Amino acid sequence: MNYLRLFGVYFRVSVLSELAYRVNFFVQLFQSLVELGTALLGLAVVFSYTNTLGGWRPDEVLALVGVYFIVGGMIGLVIQPGMGKLIESVRDGTLDFTLAKPEDAQLLVSIQRVEIWKLIDIVLGFGVLATALVRLGETVGGWEVLSFVVMLLTGAVIIYSFWLILATLSFWFVRVENILEIFQSVYEAGRWPISLYPGWMRFALTFIIPIAFVTTVPAEALTGRLSAETLLGAVLLAALLFAISRVLWRIGLRQYSGASA
Repeated sequence: MNYLRLFGVYFRVSVLSELAYRVNFFVQLFQSLVELGTALLGLAVVFSYTNTLGGWRPDEVLALVGVYFIVGGMIGLVIQPGMGKLIESVRDGTLDFTLAKPEDAQLLVSIQRVEIWKLIDIVLGFGVLATALVRLGETVGGWEVLSFVVMLLTGAVIIYSFWLILATLSFWFVRVENILEIFQSVYEAGRWPISLYPGWMRFALTFIIPIAFVTTVPAEALTGRLSAETLLGAVLLAALLFAISRVLWRIGLRQYSGASA
């Protein structure tokens, strides 16, 4: 509850800050609608030539697009801005101010910046997902919904841990922002079913850059494609990555010399 209270404080501060520039809402809305429209237009073009894509039907891919926007919104809402700020603070020494606070430093750097307008992507994603569920009809039952929620939360832990691992590289290397930008570009591959890609790329997007567990696997849960083995594997991977990110964070802090060094 204390963590939620802290996040609420940072969220309120971000809201007050962003309300001073309300035109940003319309800019973000326009960008999100253009991106969503482009994605839906791409689906329409593809399925005008085929009935399935990597074994996925149109409504199932539509659900995947919804998950893609939801997770992308979560990344843009708190993960990406927080990790970007962490890299900057390590480089200029201002991480000292965070380390001096009485709460866990990893928690503070993770929620220190919130881009509230990214909530638009999350809302649009749930809208697309709801549309897909209506079109899928009775094929989605209670187990599918429950496993989807579990996989969505698991995917959030995986993506957070992966971003934190990349961001902690800033304790050893001067500039790592480009790595985060590359990841953001690779994330766009999650808009399509992982089964669509050749074998080597499926392996890379599953075990090297775990995009599949973030977008495709939650969508598989909703469409009844998720096996118990995949569900268990995703949960174990999330736990492993979180543990690794925590260990690297602690090791990285020992390398940090601060602004006064």
